[in-house]
Amino acid sequence: MENLKTAVWIAHSLFERGKASGSSANMSFKEKDLIYITGSGTCFGTLKEEDFSVLSLDGEWISGPKPSKEFPLHQMMYEKSEEIQAVIHTHSFYATLWSCAVHKNRTDCIPQYTPYLKMKLGTVGLVPYGKPGSEELFSAFRQCVSGSDGFLLENHGPIVGGKNLLDAFYCLEELEESARMAWEIESKQGPLSFRKI
Repeated sequence: MENLKTAVWIAHSLFERGKASGSSANMSFKEKDLIYITGSGTCFGTLKEEDFSVLSLDGEWISGPKPSKEFPLHQMMYEKSEEIQAVIHTHSFYATLWSCAVHKNRTDCIPQYTPYLKMKLGTVGLVPYGKPGSEELFSAFRQCVSGSDGFLLENHGPIVGGKNLLDAFYCLEELEESARMAWEIESKQGPLSFRKI
């Protein structure tokens, strides 16, 4: 399946360039009336096509390894818009760093220094902290999902959707680069405030 080949390439690319580490990232895509998502505990650096779980649109586990515990985040992204056909969540450094900072604008928390984030993704909302995989996190995401185009989970990392896997990948890359630029510029203008969990 072409989507599986593309997903594996994306995972390896992110891992090899230090934008995913260990077993903390997850990715999914829709294929007709099914959702394929990386299995629990899988590593983007060694990901293979057989490492994907297959679920129904309503979350029934059909085949493959145990699905990522963060499947509900992906499911809510798909329910948000029929245009979203793929979702990627990582803990990339600058986006995660930016997610730890205090931001006044919670529906669009990354300042616009270049046009590309808005062109490729749109607004980036900040989702209140909840422990990864917890109902607290899922509930917070449910409250925020309609308000922005992509998201930073507080003290956790980015999650974005796209019209296909490559589109989601490009959006994630742009989010990470925009967070890096924001950090490089704004940290030199004065001290930033950060949250601890």
